[in-house]
Amino acid sequence: MKLKKELGLFDVFAVSTGAMFSSGFFLLPGLASQFTGPSVILAYLVAGLLILPAMFSIAEISTALPRSGGAYFFLDRSLGPMMGTIGGIGTYVALLLKTAFALVGIGAYASLFFDIPIKETAIVFAVVFALLNIFGAKKTTGIQNIFVVVLLLVLAAFVVDGIYHIFWAEATSASFEKKEFVPFFTKGAGGFIFTVGFVFVSFLGLTQIASVAEEIKNPERNIPLGMALSLVVTTLIYVLGVFVMVAIIPNEKFLSDLSPAATAAQQLFTWLPPRTGLYLVAVAALFAFASTGNAGMLSTSRFPLAMGRDKLFSKRFASIGRFGTPVPAILLTAGLIVLFIVVLSEEGIVKLASTFQLFIFIAIIFSVIVFRNSKISSYDPGFHSPFYPWMQIFGIATSLILISYMGWVPISLTVFIIFMAFLWYVFFVRDKVKREGAIFHWFALLGKYQHDDLENEFLTILREKGMRQGDPFNQTIVRAKITTVNEDVKFKDIVKIVSEASSIPISADKKLIRQEFLKTNPFDSALMIPEVMLLNAQIPNIVHPVLHIVLSEKGITQTTEKNNIKCKNTIKVFFFLINDTEQTKQQLRMLTGIWDIAERDYFVQDILALKTERQIIEYLLHSKQYVTFKITKDSNSSELINKKLIEVKLPPDVLVVFIERGINSFAPHGKTVLQENDILTIIGETSSINILYDKYVLK
Repeated sequence: MKLKKELGLFDVFAVSTGAMFSSGFFLLPGLASQFTGPSVILAYLVAGLLILPAMFSIAEISTALPRSGGAYFFLDRSLGPMMGTIGGIGTYVALLLKTAFALVGIGAYASLFFDIPIKETAIVFAVVFALLNIFGAKKTTGIQNIFVVVLLLVLAAFVVDGIYHIFWAEATSASFEKKEFVPFFTKGAGGFIFTVGFVFVSFLGLTQIASVAEEIKNPERNIPLGMALSLVVTTLIYVLGVFVMVAIIPNEKFLSDLSPAATAAQQLFTWLPPRTGLYLVAVAALFAFASTGNAGMLSTSRFPLAMGRDKLFSKRFASIGRFGTPVPAILLTAGLIVLFIVVLSEEGIVKLASTFQLFIFIAIIFSVIVFRNSKISSYDPGFHSPFYPWMQIFGIATSLILISYMGWVPISLTVFIIFMAFLWYVFFVRDKVKREGAIFHWFALLGKYQHDDLENEFLTILREKGMRQGDPFNQTIVRAKITTVNEDVKFKDIVKIVSEASSIPISADKKLIRQEFLKTNPFDSALMIPEVMLLNAQIPNIVHPVLHIVLSEKGITQTTEKNNIKCKNTIKVFFFLINDTEQTKQQLRMLTGIWDIAERDYFVQDILALKTERQIIEYLLHSKQYVTFKITKDSNSSELINKKLIEVKLPPDVLVVFIERGINSFAPHGKTVLQENDILTIIGETSSINILYDKYVLK
């Protein structure tokens, strides 16, 4: 069972942003300033810039392979199950700790105003967020959106009031240039670099989107755009907010302050009743920790789901409940979070989380290089990382530098987690998993270990994503040439006929077209359907894709191969698709679009029963993207009689592709005069088609 695609652009922004504004803003600034002083402001900015290679890499892979599991799935499919196991378990543990820490933060801030136990409060919220996740990702992100909106409003007010207080308030503006900013770097370059790595954890929520990519609508647009918007907003508020804290709080107090935002707020919002600013920031902190805990529960629970699918965990964790959510994975995640809340302290979590995530980022960044060099045809990202490969090289180098400054304790703990995950792979996973990653498609010397099903899996994902905006799929269907064969012919004769017919409109060599059709492609076996065959050719300098459909009621015998087994099949429907050699990815998307049509129930029976070319084309087109109606005197369509097509006012984004007049069907032009009893077929955007349907079909 598949997860529901319920999350839109703002949901992506909310999950990413909400996962970052907890400890990063309300706890870490004071702690981080111990290592570098006022330059902690710059450290946040540099950390935001240094996460760009990882963000771009994750966005690229997520748009190519929108699957639950995030880092695990990427590493498994690129570097193989061993790295997938290490990355998956390690990142899962790191996110569990981060989420547990956020929930403890809720209890800590709530205890400032209410006499309640901290850990027990955190456990209650863990149960609440688990229940919200069980009832659906959309319900979860609905709460998340509220958290993020309130949080951003309060933080924006904090920044604006703080900057006004520093530069323009009469009582304080004269003292702005004081000792709080001197010296700017208290412990030199080493302390500053360490601080950049220390606050790096503040931006880790940015990458949690990859864990829920399977549930995002239009991932090719919403993932990169949502991540970019989140990074810009978060970095801006971090830098300006920490600047306000540094300017307002004396250095000696700031260094040991575990709630610097609350301390600064006591001097701000003087235009409100006393302590109102403190209450606002405290509420914002509660929303921040709650949003981090909620987003963490959502994204972290997708790791056991993905690993259960791939047999790295029990298959039980791969099951989807009645609400379309992975209930066993959520329950496991919630249980472990509660366990960590009960038995662990918060000391060292930040360093460990940052160090391990930097290691994972190196592996993910390298995965982009692997995927691109593997030349897997069905690896088709909707977003491409800019400045490849220099962006990736820069990201790997800077991550290694930051890790080297984090200290031996977090590095040792990271190595320990990696070692334990490796043992899990050796003793519990290796014998169950037979696949290999895309890296074996890269190196020719390792070619014998290539995992053939990897291409088919990527092709299935490509199919699920559907057509990309701008793909001329409907136009190709409309222009398709349809041939009906009633006599007995051989398969090679059909290929020859189609090659000759197709060579004329595209001015191509018919022999080259025939060779391309007869060539075996690595994804052909995945596109085989009973009684249907999809053949494709790629020819240089093709302006528009060309589709030729051959129908045969008697059927044509053809030898096909699937899973290395050859057999003779009777083919009744052939699709011959020709595209430009530079449009390999588009060719695959077009093929998977045809594949979707051919897998309709009773497809072969239905299409062979259709009598006219117009009926066949309409059947192949998606029902919401075309409309057909007859011009008659007793309907609204009477206004079209004797009008030139160019004179007819149609909604935007539609095209009249066919006119059936008597026994003839033809493609009209602007000067075509419409006549009574003409049957028009119009394709276009769904909203415009609905307008025509309401006007000419319903009335």
